Amino acid sequence: MSERFSPTLRIGDLSDFIAPSQSCVVSLKKAIARNPGKPQVSSSSRQQAEPVKISLKDCLACSGCITSAETVMLEKQSLDEFLSNINKGKAVIVSLSPQSRTSLAVHFGLSPLQVFKKLTTFLKTLGVKAVFDTSCSRDIVLIETCNEFITRYKLSQGSDDEKSKASLPMLSSACPGWICYAEKQLGSYILPYISSVKSPQQTIGATIKHLICQKLGLRPEEIYHVTVMPCYDKKLEAARDDFVFQVESQETCNNEGLMIPEVDSVLTSGEVLDLIQLKATDFKALEESSLDKMLTNIDEEGHLFGVPGSSGGYAETVFRYAAKMLFGRNFDGELNFRTIRNSDFREVVLEVGGKTVLKSALCYGFQNLQNIVRKVKMRKCDYHFVEVMACPAGCLNGGGQVKPNPGQPPKELIQSLETIYMENVLVADPFKNPLVKSLYDEWLEQPGSEKAKRHMHTEYHPVVKSITAQLHNW
Repeated sequence: MSERFSPTLRIGDLSDFIAPSQSCVVSLKKAIARNPGKPQVSSSSRQQAEPVKISLKDCLACSGCITSAETVMLEKQSLDEFLSNINKGKAVIVSLSPQSRTSLAVHFGLSPLQVFKKLTTFLKTLGVKAVFDTSCSRDIVLIETCNEFITRYKLSQGSDDEKSKASLPMLSSACPGWICYAEKQLGSYILPYISSVKSPQQTIGATIKHLICQKLGLRPEEIYHVTVMPCYDKKLEAARDDFVFQVESQETCNNEGLMIPEVDSVLTSGEVLDLIQLKATDFKALEESSLDKMLTNIDEEGHLFGVPGSSGGYAETVFRYAAKMLFGRNFDGELNFRTIRNSDFREVVLEVGGKTVLKSALCYGFQNLQNIVRKVKMRKCDYHFVEVMACPAGCLNGGGQVKPNPGQPPKELIQSLETIYMENVLVADPFKNPLVKSLYDEWLEQPGSEKAKRHMHTEYHPVVKSITAQLHNW
């Protein structure tokens, strides 16, 4: 296969999914060593004997392979860079996603809580200052998303002018593969429908760099913030210009200041496993450290708490909240999600007086995603909210997760991940999370406030392809 796609090749011709940690951007470092300075193609395109398999989290939707600039960016988010910043004496803070700790839990045969505590021990032994939990920032994201949805829904029931501003269905924004595709391929028509709320990764990044650093007596530039994620596209998300802010320089007298990223680096679950193996650590034998409660969803008894839903629980949380706030309906127990096309496309409906008043969906995987996008474009989508994830089975099955054991079927691994994910987790309403409530009280004020919009929300932009790229694919 050539370094760029044939003009006759369409996305529909490609396989929908790359299994966890299957190589695409994984082998960039070796490739650079062989051909320094040369833009690299994805490693899967070199394997001529195998069918082409490209997923959204590996394909940058840029009409070509990974660019040299993106290669350099990914190199800056490597294990070497992580260890280098520890050695430089930076205050390194790690934020761990629940999907990553689940992936490591299944690999080691431990519970997610045990992994969290042992990983805290391991990382602090290396010199990490604190290990936090992105379940905390996910709760902030859920609260802001609920608030944004209620505002849009009410507009949709108003005057014609208000209806034009509602932009329903509201599409979730936490998946960087989906956002990348939307910006680079779908143009401006789809972007107004996407939630403005940042992902949990960027939300905890903003919290650490704007608030927690002050509590620690540090300046934002003194902190090197690393997240552990199930997805390689989180590296691209962290590098977005939208997630960089300016602070006054302590070292110069000019007014230019320093540009500080909310997240300095992203490591995947698989890369953390590589680090454990690199240090020849008997992980299961490590002692369990107490967790850093400053930004961790943990109660007084030491139990983690969170929400159902292996990709963040957006559709379920928004549906429950909207049903209560808009129609006075409380749902106890599990929601009855109905499978539409497959297990990756499900919906839940609220009817009042025989009329459907609220309809939400889970939409995972590129093929399902395309169906939603097509209906939105034709103005025939009857959902009010859609939780969109690029990976089939959602974030637990992200490309950065630990690989299946030799001979282990991928479906078996996914089932194990889904079973273990909620172990040790107490289901709790994000609005009643005492830690999140304290963050609003002392910093963000209230959901949807000006401070919340400044720190917890963002904008998305259509990406115009270069003329050269377009001509190349003619």
